[in-house]
Amino acid sequence: MIAMPALLQQQADKQWLRFKERAPELAEKVTDARSAQLKMLFACSDFAVQSLCQQPELALEFDDATELNNSDRAGDYASVLATLLDGVTDEATVLRVLRQFRRKQLLLIAWREMLLGGEVEESFVHISALADALILAAYRWYYQKLCHEVGTPTDAHGKAVPLLIIGMGKLGGRELNFSSDIDLIFTFPHNGVTQGGRRELANQQFFIRLGQKLVNALHQTTADGQVYRVDMRLRPFGESGPLAVSFNAMEEYYQNHGRTWERYAMVKARIINGEGQYSDQLRAMLRPFVFRRYIDFGVIDSLRQMKAMIAAEVRRKGLHDNIKLGAGGIREVEFIAQVFQLIRGGREPSLQVRHLPAALAAIEALGDLPSEDAKQLHESYRLLRRVENFLQAFDDQQTQTLPFDELNQARLAWLTGFDNWQDCYQAIQATMSRVHRQFEGLIGDNTEAEEEGAPQIWFDIWQTELDEAELLPLLQEQGLSELKARGLAVGLLSFKAEYSRRAMGPQGRQALDKLMPVLLDKIHATETPNRLFARVQHILLHIVTRSAYLQLLVENSGALKQLLRLCEASSLVAEQLARFPILLDELLLPQTLYEPIPLECYRDELRQFLLRVPEEDVEQQMEALRQFKQIQLLRIAAADIADTLPLMKVSDHLTWLAEAIVDEVVNQAWVQMTERHGVPEALVHSTDRGFGVVAYGKLGGIELAYSSDLDLVFVQQSDLRGHTNGPKLIDVRQFYLRLAQRIIHLFSTRTASGVLYELDMRLRPSGDSGLMVSPLDAYQQYLLNQAWVWEQQALVRSRFIVGDATLEQQFIEIRQQVLSQPREQPSLAEEVIKMRERMREHLIKAKEEEFDLKQSSGGLVDIEFLTQYLVLAFSHQHPQALTRWSDNIRILESAVAVGLLEEQEAERLKTAYCAIRNRGHRLSLLDEPGRVPDSELCTEREWVVESWEKWLKPGEE
Repeated sequence: MIAMPALLQQQADKQWLRFKERAPELAEKVTDARSAQLKMLFACSDFAVQSLCQQPELALEFDDATELNNSDRAGDYASVLATLLDGVTDEATVLRVLRQFRRKQLLLIAWREMLLGGEVEESFVHISALADALILAAYRWYYQKLCHEVGTPTDAHGKAVPLLIIGMGKLGGRELNFSSDIDLIFTFPHNGVTQGGRRELANQQFFIRLGQKLVNALHQTTADGQVYRVDMRLRPFGESGPLAVSFNAMEEYYQNHGRTWERYAMVKARIINGEGQYSDQLRAMLRPFVFRRYIDFGVIDSLRQMKAMIAAEVRRKGLHDNIKLGAGGIREVEFIAQVFQLIRGGREPSLQVRHLPAALAAIEALGDLPSEDAKQLHESYRLLRRVENFLQAFDDQQTQTLPFDELNQARLAWLTGFDNWQDCYQAIQATMSRVHRQFEGLIGDNTEAEEEGAPQIWFDIWQTELDEAELLPLLQEQGLSELKARGLAVGLLSFKAEYSRRAMGPQGRQALDKLMPVLLDKIHATETPNRLFARVQHILLHIVTRSAYLQLLVENSGALKQLLRLCEASSLVAEQLARFPILLDELLLPQTLYEPIPLECYRDELRQFLLRVPEEDVEQQMEALRQFKQIQLLRIAAADIADTLPLMKVSDHLTWLAEAIVDEVVNQAWVQMTERHGVPEALVHSTDRGFGVVAYGKLGGIELAYSSDLDLVFVQQSDLRGHTNGPKLIDVRQFYLRLAQRIIHLFSTRTASGVLYELDMRLRPSGDSGLMVSPLDAYQQYLLNQAWVWEQQALVRSRFIVGDATLEQQFIEIRQQVLSQPREQPSLAEEVIKMRERMREHLIKAKEEEFDLKQSSGGLVDIEFLTQYLVLAFSHQHPQALTRWSDNIRILESAVAVGLLEEQEAERLKTAYCAIRNRGHRLSLLDEPGRVPDSELCTEREWVVESWEKWLKPGEE
């Protein structure tokens, strides 16, 4: 090892002094040779300093060097832990033993790899075996404890049933990082009930409780730190699925719902606890899902999409110095290996391995990769994983980003054998470049770069310094009218002046010079070149300093074609693309761009999207939610523009997307709150929350538009009292208030991708002065006894969208009860008319000879008020039919079904409603106000006014 740099020597002396101050008597007993070694370790690792300051006795415990020189300690972890936990009866001691044991063993692993020549493969083995031992020690202790408290889970023959713990990712492959989180899945062989307890408990409930206790024991941070961050999101149905499922439920899920990315993840799945025949049964069940019996070329398209997503994420996040996620990082090596495993693993048993080096060796042996390429990948992987281990051992932090500070740069360079940071950095970059070249060449792309030129005239127009007078005749020669030529000339000169002031690098300028002639050639041939160029120019000015996006448009003519198509059709979409350039990645896959995901899949797709983000990283989770929303909005708008989605379906998609996001935000807020405060003690079932979200307005009426805000009301179970049961107890009322505040914070915080949705909470009981979360009984009493007519009107357009099933049923009953009250029709009509006139007076924006689609007489709001009047006036006669739906179309259909409306009148109202909405919708895509000439939609408006007069002014002439 080369001599330690001065900066590290200074760090060593500083930290040694800190250790001596922390444990002066013990430091005196350390030999000179050992103190020299400790100083070197302290120079390299703040984690080592903190560990020995927290447990100074470890410095002497290792003094005989027996453990430090033992490269085969992993086999002893389980037995040592079993001894340490033997006879322990209290949970606090278990938590302390687990954490201190982890700290001690990680200290040894860092010591050996940093200073004693321990190979990275040795660290893999020990870190993974340590994780197995800690997980299983905690599992066995809590299993016995829970069996003692509630009985033992059994099968139909009364035989005890275990929980099987599946390790995923690097834990499954026995390649765990120094400071990695762990991905787990819990499953059990049979449904049944517990025996020997005071009362029977279903096996699934037992194992869910056990899983919760196990995750908490590992995940919780105490004075001794944390064992592991635990991620359970890879389980069937993700966060919305039960924490533990039976073998049968798991088999059914993977047969009917399993996706390619889940097959990809399952390549590394490993059952941590051997349970004999149960383990064999589970492996046999999962193998056909992961490894097809035939050579699986059908998976290639899915893998291409996964590859495109990996490349898009690198562009999106600018992950240049991230050795895991960046271009040429660890993830790309893993992807290369797992592509071969998925495609050929069913026919080639040698590929059915979890350990990546073993997979690369099998791929080389089969001739799927040239020997030189396979060896190069393996060596690259070893270097990157070694660097990753060092980065994480500096301070026990889960990081894969190369350091920016001088101290950690010096540490990494010295530990990897380089004289200086620049040489170290260049070696890592060269390694990642080699990996990325192999990644780029794998399985091709859906959108290969196409050579598509443009006539020379457009190169001349772009590259030559011409003024407006010189440009005009050139543009007119290309077939443009004088008006269009003048507009395009002005726009082009403006763009040239503006972009030249931006800080562009040589790659960006080169890409722009290739792009602009092709772009101008395509734009000039459109119906409205001036308007289209203005929209595209706006986007270009947002990406000219980001050469990756310019290169994307240069190399993918299909993406450029989609960009122009969308921008020509919608200024709203163009504005979104300008504000959020990450959306340009979506243009690469037209087959998904113009086909929104099925309505029922939004929740599942969102969970999958969030799997790429660490669960504990709240800021990244918030940003990912916003990115998901923007991507889906673009897809919905693209399908809308292409006329593959009718208006009503557009609203359905926007509504279901919003509901999925509300659901996920509530989940995240709940997790964040319960980690700190626990759950209300009064909650009976572990899956209950006693909390629900009611949607009003456009979300409630399933009529959401692209820029709609969300009208929400939060409700809670009525009978909850007392406190929470977590580390920081708070009153239940305070808990739900903070939960609501947390939800609002997650929605409203402005990140790089803006706010998630604007929320309007004013429809809750008593408006802005009311409780943020209303107990359902108080909510009911308010609506029955205090609510204004307009609040009852608003209730017509309300739906319960997120929360416990029992709460949902109670809300439905309350809503029906309130809406079905008998009302005096004349006074009701009078109140509805007053509110309508007041609203029109304040909100109408129509000028002379214009029709405001919403507020003018015969507009949308008239139809909405009319349907609300019909529900409030006649629901006491037809409570089931008229209170069932919250959207205008189905309310009108229900009114026909009960004989309230003639079919012709209802059809006219529905036709008018759809026509007016559709016109407004088209205007919103163009980002134009919702007003049209007064000569439009005359027949439809007459129908609406006729029905309005008939029902709300029946006695008037």
